Amino acid sequence: MALLFITAFVLSFLLIAGLVKKAPRFGLVDIPNERSVHSEAVPRGAGIGIIVSFFVSVALFDTGDVAEFPLTFLSFLLVFIIGILDDLRDASPHTKFLVIFIATTMAWFEGIGIFSGGSFFGHEVALGWFALPFTLFAVSGFTNALNLVDGLDGLSGSISIVILAVLFSLGYRNGDSFIMYLSLTMIAAITAFLYFNWNPAKIFLGDSGSLTIGYIISILSIKALAYIHPTIILFLAAVPILDTLVVMVRRKRQGLSAFTPDKTHLHHILLRFFNGNVKRAVVALVMMQIAYSMTGMFIMEEIDQTFVLLLFGINFILIYLISSAMLANQKHIESLEKEVETLRHDG
Repeated sequence: MALLFITAFVLSFLLIAGLVKKAPRFGLVDIPNERSVHSEAVPRGAGIGIIVSFFVSVALFDTGDVAEFPLTFLSFLLVFIIGILDDLRDASPHTKFLVIFIATTMAWFEGIGIFSGGSFFGHEVALGWFALPFTLFAVSGFTNALNLVDGLDGLSGSISIVILAVLFSLGYRNGDSFIMYLSLTMIAAITAFLYFNWNPAKIFLGDSGSLTIGYIISILSIKALAYIHPTIILFLAAVPILDTLVVMVRRKRQGLSAFTPDKTHLHHILLRFFNGNVKRAVVALVMMQIAYSMTGMFIMEEIDQTFVLLLFGINFILIYLISSAMLANQKHIESLEKEVETLRHDG
């Protein structure tokens, strides 16, 4: 297991180091726009190094799982390819969702799916024919959620490591080599990436990384449902899920499309709260994810899922109210600063 970790880490480190220098030659550059936090062009596509090292390491040290789940590993490759194409040519959202649907269906044929919604008030909610559509919705939703979190240096990588660490512990405790080895490999590869991505970042993840990592975490989480209640996943991956839900609800209440791009995500709000200090904003969100993950681990055993869902709902409401209040206050301050600047200019 140690050799697997070292191999994935070293290979990821070397590949990403090469990408930092070579990425611009292939057009793998992130150009700042109105929603960007950075002000200069930065190489992107570090996900290529992470995922290639993942595939190579797993192929070398976990051949048993590759042989048992060939379609699932092929689905990883499919999402990785569309991620690379998006980094190079900006694939449309519809195309990316279609590919994720196809990939999820491939894993479904190997038994990786959500077949139960959990037990509420003593009654099991069997999904039946709705199981596949619900699995498609869950996987595409979380994959997109992790992609949206990728907005500050080191954020998505750090959040992913926290979630993967919990999944690794679940795999280890239950002797599930698929969850254990794949989680460990991803942790090693992403840890190497953080060396280059910590503020100020030398390279960005790109969709080749965020989409594929999000998809792999989704598949591992579904596999983990054999050992935990479905509602526990809401806490184990809380920050990306809460962030996406809060932003979408806020947009709908403002009469906008839920998919309208803006700068109202939790990381945007915290970045302004910390006066532009990226590291503090990232640490705050990572600590938040650790707290949620530990809560999920604590309530994992024999807790009524109705209570867990209610607890998550309360957290959603609190995060929505607090973040909305912070956002409104920040906009008010910005408005006052603009008025003062206008008066100075006119004077």
